[in-house]
Amino acid sequence: MTGETRAGANPVATDMARLAAAWLGGLDDEQRAVGWWGGPGGKHEAERRRWFYTPTDHGGLPLNGQSDRQQRQVLELVASGLSPRGYDLVSTVLGTENILDRVEGFRSEFDTSRGRDPSRYYLRVFGDPEGHGPWGWRFGGHHVSLNFLIAAGQVRSTTPRFFGLDPAVTTFPGGARLDPLGEFQSAARELVTSLPAEARAVAVLHPRAPADLVLGNRSSFTEGATMMPLPDLFRRRPGDDELQARMRAGGDARDREIGYGRQDHELVSVTATPKGISAADLDRSQQECLDRLVRTYHDSLPDALVPSWEIEKLHFAWAGPTEVGAPNYYRIQGEGILIEWDNTARHGNHAHSVVRHLSNDFGADVLARHRRRWH
Repeated sequence: MTGETRAGANPVATDMARLAAAWLGGLDDEQRAVGWWGGPGGKHEAERRRWFYTPTDHGGLPLNGQSDRQQRQVLELVASGLSPRGYDLVSTVLGTENILDRVEGFRSEFDTSRGRDPSRYYLRVFGDPEGHGPWGWRFGGHHVSLNFLIAAGQVRSTTPRFFGLDPAVTTFPGGARLDPLGEFQSAARELVTSLPAEARAVAVLHPRAPADLVLGNRSSFTEGATMMPLPDLFRRRPGDDELQARMRAGGDARDREIGYGRQDHELVSVTATPKGISAADLDRSQQECLDRLVRTYHDSLPDALVPSWEIEKLHFAWAGPTEVGAPNYYRIQGEGILIEWDNTARHGNHAHSVVRHLSNDFGADVLARHRRRWH
């Protein structure tokens, strides 16, 4: 899978630059100090490569710190990096914060007066959208993380790209269901259950699913990565020792609940050599199912930003039961790409999904080439 965008991405990059510049131009000095930081590869590079999918400070100017007009400009920029389907998914995730607030009894468990808040989503621009050097932007909050790098008039990186939902499925009057990530799960289950016993034994890494994404929110690929401690998924801030202690206790309880020890974590660890079954060993209908699943993950992007992949070079791995409603995890990996899915919390009704690039997350490959050429 390539880390480059296809020809024709210029209009997307142009729109991003125009919208980001317009947003920055309307900020006051205090807002600008939070929302506009140095360019990629500079002194703020470590922060640019930090990302979260938990209800923590994602870094940047939150929606609740902006005027109505500025909030609209933020959403216009978000829409420029997504397909209409992708934008609708992000909007749905923001709205489900209100549902989760009710599910959790309208209590504040973290570091804010409101527990779950659809206005705690943050935008930060790195670098000058109207300049000649690389620049990027990040939008994120609980269960959304979007990261883009733009260089030489092209969108060069769209990962990490995370979408989650809690609850993953919501029921409405009359039995109607809201299940925005349904295809992310059903196509994978269709694939694993279609495998004959011998092939399924190769694909299934563990009879129980890990409690979260295995690579977590690491800034880059780490060989042999295992599931991260829960406190590491939150931004540390002065005075949050009590919150960190509660997160550690929650993480320990999470491990006890799934019954994972060191060897279990190692079985599902992320390694440079992909685990699971090779797509080259699947029959045509199974390869088509895997291809449909990968396309679902990229359906959130504008057509011009959708990369290509060779299905035969991908691997598919599963962990957990295969029955509908049971907690489950799967991974797709090969030639740079890493897709992870986890739906284990809330008895299999709290889903996480992410697309990573093993070498070009945040445009790392592009920046390295840029430094070699210009410096």
